[in-house]
Amino acid sequence: MDDLEPLDPQFVQDQLSRHPFVALAGVINVRDLGGLPSHLYPDLVTKPGYLFRSAELSGITDEGKAQFKQLGISQVFDLRSDTEIAKYNTPGPEIEGVNISHVPVFKKEDYSPEMMAKRYQLYASGKTEAFMELYSQILDHGGPAFGTILRHVRDRPTEPCIFHCTAGKDRTGVIAAILLKLAGVDNAAIAKDYALTRIGREPARAMIIERLNKEPLFASNNEAALNMFTCRDITMTAFLDLLDEKYSGVEGYVKQFTDLSDEDIATIRHNLLVPAADPSIKSKV
Repeated sequence: MDDLEPLDPQFVQDQLSRHPFVALAGVINVRDLGGLPSHLYPDLVTKPGYLFRSAELSGITDEGKAQFKQLGISQVFDLRSDTEIAKYNTPGPEIEGVNISHVPVFKKEDYSPEMMAKRYQLYASGKTEAFMELYSQILDHGGPAFGTILRHVRDRPTEPCIFHCTAGKDRTGVIAAILLKLAGVDNAAIAKDYALTRIGREPARAMIIERLNKEPLFASNNEAALNMFTCRDITMTAFLDLLDEKYSGVEGYVKQFTDLSDEDIATIRHNLLVPAADPSIKSKV
């Protein structure tokens, strides 16, 4: 798939109707992280219907809220900053019976004009090494937010949750990779999940371009704007290498940045996995 060209609408529709994509009216890029095999435990897969990832929920419709309840999701983790919520006027929705926790990766001070200009320049390049600098920033700042999600998995294994940022690609992609890596999912499968955002985000292509065109850097450089759609599996593969080389692997990162212990990690891993052949689970491997 060419990151800079629109995808065939029929192809997108076909893909969005299949697992791991999930229908949630008014929300794009919704996926179930269940059904992925663990290479640590060959007879186990990630628990279907427990962890979901998406783009922002602010546009969810009444139909989407009904679908939300059908999925059994009782907890939302919003990784967006106060600054971007205000900038785009996209407050989180109210959904009856659902707890919505605002756990921003970046604080207001991380959105200074100078920092945003640098961040946009990195995004605009579309280069893997630029995304590694961005993803290092996410890892360095995201410990408290990611720790909250990990503690939910540790303490509430029967309560499905969804986590999201704005597009559901970068901050969401990083915590999704951390969770899947803890579960023992192999790098190729994690990278494949990451790359699916290219399809999941396509229905909002026009809206995303419109937003970007309000930023001087992107308004004057169409290719830079389109590079924001970059979502290649090699980017996630490079990120997983970065996690190993700079942060002592996923367990090293989790222990250092979220203050969770080896015992906590073992519990999280246990809660993320179910038997592949469990007749009570509709495995989607």
